[in-house]
Amino acid sequence: MTAVLRRARAYAGELALLALLALVATVLVSGVPKVANGYTDAGLRADIARLPDTVRDLTFRSVPAGFAQRPDDDVVRDGADRLDAYRKRLPAPLPGLISEQWYTARLGPAGVSTGGDVAPFSGKCPPSLSVRTLTGADRATRMVQGRAPASAGTIEATVARPAAAAVGLRVGSTFTLTGSQGTVPVRVVGIFEQLDPAAAMWTGMPLTRTSCPNPSDGTVVQAGLLTDPAGIRLAADRTDDVVHEWRYRLDEDRLSARDVPALAAAVASARRNAPALTVLAGDLEAVLSRYTREQDAVAALLAVVQAGVLATLLGLTALAAGLVADRRRAEFALIRARGGAAATIGGRLLAETLLVVPAAVLAGRLAAAQLPGRAPAHGWLPLLAVAVVATLTAPVLATVAQRHPAFTGRRRDLARSRPSARRLVAEGFVVLLAVLGVLLVRRRGLAPGDGVDPYLVVVPVLLPVAAALVVLRLLPWPLRLAGHLAARARGAVPFLGLAGAGRGSPVHVAPLAVLVVAVATGVFTGTVTGSIADARDRATDLDVAGDVLVTGGGFGAGTGPALAAVPGVRAVAPMWSDTTSLDPARGQVRVLLVDVPAVDRVLRLSRNGLRLPSALTRPVPRGAPVPALVSPDLASQIGDDSTVDVQGTEYRFRVAAVATGVPGLGVGAQRFVVLPAGALPVPAGRPLWFNRFVVAGAGADPAALRRAGDAGQLAYLTGGLGRAPADWALPPTTVTTWDGRRADLEDNGVNRVLSFTFAAGTAGAVLLALLAVAFAVLAGAPGRGVTLSRLRTLGLSAAHGRGLLLYELLPLLTVALLAGGVAGVALPRLIGPALGLSGFTAGVATRERVDPVLAGGAFATVLLAVGAALLVESLANRRMRLGETLRLGEEYR
Repeated sequence: MTAVLRRARAYAGELALLALLALVATVLVSGVPKVANGYTDAGLRADIARLPDTVRDLTFRSVPAGFAQRPDDDVVRDGADRLDAYRKRLPAPLPGLISEQWYTARLGPAGVSTGGDVAPFSGKCPPSLSVRTLTGADRATRMVQGRAPASAGTIEATVARPAAAAVGLRVGSTFTLTGSQGTVPVRVVGIFEQLDPAAAMWTGMPLTRTSCPNPSDGTVVQAGLLTDPAGIRLAADRTDDVVHEWRYRLDEDRLSARDVPALAAAVASARRNAPALTVLAGDLEAVLSRYTREQDAVAALLAVVQAGVLATLLGLTALAAGLVADRRRAEFALIRARGGAAATIGGRLLAETLLVVPAAVLAGRLAAAQLPGRAPAHGWLPLLAVAVVATLTAPVLATVAQRHPAFTGRRRDLARSRPSARRLVAEGFVVLLAVLGVLLVRRRGLAPGDGVDPYLVVVPVLLPVAAALVVLRLLPWPLRLAGHLAARARGAVPFLGLAGAGRGSPVHVAPLAVLVVAVATGVFTGTVTGSIADARDRATDLDVAGDVLVTGGGFGAGTGPALAAVPGVRAVAPMWSDTTSLDPARGQVRVLLVDVPAVDRVLRLSRNGLRLPSALTRPVPRGAPVPALVSPDLASQIGDDSTVDVQGTEYRFRVAAVATGVPGLGVGAQRFVVLPAGALPVPAGRPLWFNRFVVAGAGADPAALRRAGDAGQLAYLTGGLGRAPADWALPPTTVTTWDGRRADLEDNGVNRVLSFTFAAGTAGAVLLALLAVAFAVLAGAPGRGVTLSRLRTLGLSAAHGRGLLLYELLPLLTVALLAGGVAGVALPRLIGPALGLSGFTAGVATRERVDPVLAGGAFATVLLAVGAALLVESLANRRMRLGETLRLGEEYR
């Protein structure tokens, strides 16, 4: 043991380098997946929290009497008691994920008409009311007037204060609900306040305004009232229209991404095996399935980037192990000359690596444990692989090298790399694997249904490896030609440097092959990042036409000037968008009415990169069809012209241009027509009105724009109703900024994982590329040291020594960076269809885009690599003491 410690101390530098690489690789394989899992879980919880309650909650609803036999009367009596029973019947893991549960029995509003003799009910379109019981409502309300219900012969109900004010109800008000089998009277006996109006339990009975059955009659108020179980039994006996609901809320804080497949399967099973005479409402399993697909796609991307970085690290580990064996070649040759076996040499090295590598792996594992996130399943397998590779590579290389030792010195600087037939076949096999892998990836994708395929995941690594093998196999020929030309020039430094680079020695080829993989991984991540960012920009341009989009139910004539008066606003343009009908044979279509000159000015003054076609701005002869921009599928359906209903008036239009998207309509619009407002023959007395404005001015205050929009909507509704509407009936003005919408795309779903993946891949690629350059310098340092010592006796200066390094290293470094860059740029084009990037861009197709910053980063990496090479060479020369390297009898390396 003492001898092992003494040898380890003597070669502490090489062993420490090997241990450091093992530690970094351990942190990579343990920490990166853990952090990625944390981001994935956070994205899932945020997505679930943003879902509407009708989707995120599991709701069992009784089957309407018209579709099945009448529910058992016991449901009316013990419906609340069935909450726990139904919950226990849910398949795992659903019971453990439920945080709250409610039972509701209600009459109306669907299928029930309202009538009464009080003033609010005397119009053509009476309010849409419902009465219900709700578990826990007594603890979540405070009675402010009247008393609690005590139904007997008449349904007694209480109403929330805002609903009472909106409908005009008061204590003592009566009305009648009419169902399919009869009528039931209702009397209001109390008014209550909700202790927490935003609580999840109230989402089933919101106060809203909806359209009347006959749209020409205007709108109607929809509200819910609370009654007691006796009132619900009375409603069930007289109308036969009571609906029972058992609602269970999933606690998003208990969810993790690894539970999603099991959760989706459980929801589907609960739908198939719902309690008798009930159905499961909502489509939560569809949302979970979509998230699973996104998670698979980002997992495949993470696997690609991680495989590239890990392959680079393993390559560096192999280089470090080779460096350990190469530095001790003389020692091992002496052992063999004294009769020692090759296995004995491997055993000596194994004892030394066992001193440092397991400790480094353990330290890396402890460091990864401190990172936030969820530990990956089967995380010990990558750790074991790293530990085995880092521990055994150096002993195996030394054992293989000493099987046929050479006991005589040799001039390694004069030897040219002459690969054997076996090695050429192996390199050709790697190239073939890369080509076949690309074809399979384009056909099957990176994330098939049964998980990530290991072979397909390493294809993006095999491709740069194949490029490195081809380029570095062909590179010596032009370098030798350049060396011959340099031999005719004055000065020995260019000739000596190019001659050293052109020999194609494995000393240079192995580190630079690793460098190609590192550069390709970094360029790949940068290219995909740029492509996704470009697609997200275009998606934001389609959603927000300008810097700000202001939307509402309708705006008065003075809204445009009011918005323009907000500080920071440079231009304002009105729009109107709604779903309307073409001529009766061609169905519904989305119509966008624009003030073309104003919108064009807003687009030019904002960051939006889209433009309206010039065909919309051309003059229109009197009586001629209006020029229109239509979607491709609609253009193929309607031919040259058609008619469309705009605000109650039919207009004839002709197809003047075709486009797949229009700013202001949003992403995914399929059937749409864009009409220029100035070209419409508007009837007298029926001026056009608008329900959205686009604004140029990134610095405008959203709150001020919202206030101006609210005032515009108030003016519009007051003019239409003849009186000012109630505050609750005023639709909110929505202000969407370009920056805010763009940030939403970054923070949606698994996009946090995507951003982390690309950031980690880029940073890791740059760091590992510099390490590969350092290894290339260290590998050739002994030979260059002897050469420099000899040339200094002939008058070579220190500057000439640095020039010798640059002439030897720069051609190889430049070619490796170019080969890696080309491979990294080509990867998204070759395997782009398999990446599924449109799932991260709101559905907008990506296009390969090389960010100029990427080219600048590559140039900066070259400069850093050159600086690192000079620094490493200087440190190596100081350690070797060039003046003492030419000793009598020393082997020339």
